[in-house]
Amino acid sequence: MTPHDRYTVISADCHAGADLLDYKPYLDSAHHDTFDAWAATYVNPYEDLLADTADKNWNSERRIAELEQDGIVAEVVFPNTIPPFFPSASLMAPAPTRAEFEQRWAGLRAHNRWLADFCAAAPGRRAGVFQILLNDVDEAVREIRRCHAAGLTGGLLLPGTPPGSGLPELYSSAYDPIWAVCAELGVPVNHHAGSASPPLGEEPAARAVFMVETTWFSHRALWHLIFGGAFRRHPDLKLVLTEQGSGWIPGVLDMLDYYHGRLVSAAAKAGSGAGTAESKFGVGLADSMGKGPSTVWAENCYVGASFMRPHEVPLRERIGLDKIMWGSDYPHDEGTYPYTREGLRAAYAGLPPEEIAAMVGGNAARVYGFDLDHLDTLAAKAGPTVAELAEPLHTPPANATSPAFARGGSVRVW
Repeated sequence: MTPHDRYTVISADCHAGADLLDYKPYLDSAHHDTFDAWAATYVNPYEDLLADTADKNWNSERRIAELEQDGIVAEVVFPNTIPPFFPSASLMAPAPTRAEFEQRWAGLRAHNRWLADFCAAAPGRRAGVFQILLNDVDEAVREIRRCHAAGLTGGLLLPGTPPGSGLPELYSSAYDPIWAVCAELGVPVNHHAGSASPPLGEEPAARAVFMVETTWFSHRALWHLIFGGAFRRHPDLKLVLTEQGSGWIPGVLDMLDYYHGRLVSAAAKAGSGAGTAESKFGVGLADSMGKGPSTVWAENCYVGASFMRPHEVPLRERIGLDKIMWGSDYPHDEGTYPYTREGLRAAYAGLPPEEIAAMVGGNAARVYGFDLDHLDTLAAKAGPTVAELAEPLHTPPANATSPAFARGGSVRVW
């Protein structure tokens, strides 16, 4: 919050990417001919990337103007457009040959290089989230170091390992070099909704099942890394779960604590042989994973709570007021633009200003390294006022498409 009584709003969940052909200069020249052939036949599957408004993904000036108009002065930038050589947006789409994997690595590196330039075009206002693949851990570590050195402060986008991917599960120690370099460099590990679901097909029922299950598959990263001991071995590791809701977190932590207690009961740890019924499944777990789930959450984890809804707000203390980072999901249709002020009013009206300031900007600044003094000067003109967000929203905007304004908000996504 600034001396002008305005909030400094940082969206912890926005998306961007280059126009398809604009990736070519960021590819190594050895891939240029192959890229031309691929781009000539590629059919974009996403309507929003074919619309007249698609340039919101790469038009820096338009983006700054629209975000400021919406009260936002900085953003964490996740990928959105298709990187070169990918058949879909999924980083886990199978590639049958090593040569195709090499092409996809080249495509991701091109996106990461483009993103570094895109962030540099708005100094101090964009924290870019770079991409890796998990099929080559050594290459992933090299890309993490390169992207960190290039100034991409948003951290890495952790792909999921859905059933059928053929990759080790995220709890596997095979990924320890990735966790180690992220902890060493202070690189946040981001796990965004939508990247961990298995392929389900194109039938109407399949699409409905995807909508129901996609957040659950994204949640799996939390218990995989906790039970896998990643935070015991790398206590400085930071995990951010983004665009997965936030109301599920207290209940899931209660569930994880329950299983942790049953699996590593005091009797079993003491070797008395009188442990719980589940303790036979937890042999060695206490030593390998370290602290319990709620403690790990409190010390290492955060939530990118995109368009936080009113029914989630009363849970903020159980989630952790220092854990919640609000996001607008710009430029997606389900995002709050151009009604971010109304969305913030719907969620936060009536809360203490210091709590709002933390959730809409302060926490994100700490996790992603934004300079709040710099952003406060921008927010003095563009940020929503304290008085404005204190006013309850009784009627949602008529043409708003974001779930932030959905009625019947008692439903929780697990």
